[in-house]
Amino acid sequence: MFIKKIGIDLGTTNTLVFIPGKGLIINEPSVVAISILDNKIIAVGAEAKEMIGRAPDSIMVSRPLKDGVIADYRVTEAMLKYFIGKAIGKMAFLKPEVLISVPAGITSTERRAVIEATLNSGAKAVYLVKEPVLAAIGAKISINSASGNLILNIGGGTTEIAVISLGGIVSWSSVRVGGNKIDQAIVEYVKKKHGLAIGERTAELIKKAIGSAVKVSEQELLNVRGRDLASGYPKTVELTTNEITDAIQEQLREIVQTVKNVLQETPPELCSDIMDKGITISGGGAMLKNIDSLITSVTGVPAHIAEESLLCVAKGTGAVLDNLDTYKRNVIAKR
Repeated sequence: MFIKKIGIDLGTTNTLVFIPGKGLIINEPSVVAISILDNKIIAVGAEAKEMIGRAPDSIMVSRPLKDGVIADYRVTEAMLKYFIGKAIGKMAFLKPEVLISVPAGITSTERRAVIEATLNSGAKAVYLVKEPVLAAIGAKISINSASGNLILNIGGGTTEIAVISLGGIVSWSSVRVGGNKIDQAIVEYVKKKHGLAIGERTAELIKKAIGSAVKVSEQELLNVRGRDLASGYPKTVELTTNEITDAIQEQLREIVQTVKNVLQETPPELCSDIMDKGITISGGGAMLKNIDSLITSVTGVPAHIAEESLLCVAKGTGAVLDNLDTYKRNVIAKR
């Protein structure tokens, strides 16, 4: 089968590639390893992520996307070339049409950078669609109806909240807080409270294993290894769920405040719809335990986690590629 269309959820933390009819075929970290000596790319994706915190001085491990947009153009282009090449395999001579997710608040300069990088990576045509719209489509929300839907998409670099009605975004907001900032907060907490240095990969494991957005009565425990800041020797400490909740309070507060801001700007008729349907939470951040309970308790609006929340944006790209005419008002095309 010739692959003519590819959907890419270009995330700060992970890049997901979706092909209509085949489904999700790639889910790898948005990480690139570069040899400093000859400026060559030596690894991309999962292989490069394994090098974080373990690479010698001669290898730089880089995340080319920051807060959902391109921070390093050349490295992003190389990463896209790798993912597109992996998706189309031996049919490299057939240039595919590529649809890419972009943040709702993307500037024209940032938009141009994504388009040029994708075209230079081997695409025949590039379509850009805003992330909250794709997340809503992937979460099976009927975005073209005359009814308000609120999507909260918590990614690695940014959290985006949007009210969607009649196929367009009515009100939205974005905050540069996501999974990465939550991981950093855990690193800082463990350093201050326990005098233990840990890496961001360990922080991510802690978050997934025992993290919770609200305090719980039955806590989970986890033994964590790191370097004792006082002695310099390896040390193990025990962490609890409620400790992690304390560690990430500031980041959660920012996310919740942004949801409240969007609700305050939403027309009353759409607010009524949102009260009926609730808030749909998507993205990797939706996997943090009890995030829906936190949003519900603070806003008073029922919140629920989208099915396969991590894949919503990627699945949305596939749906849009299958029905470009239906979603044409949301698509920015560039040939």
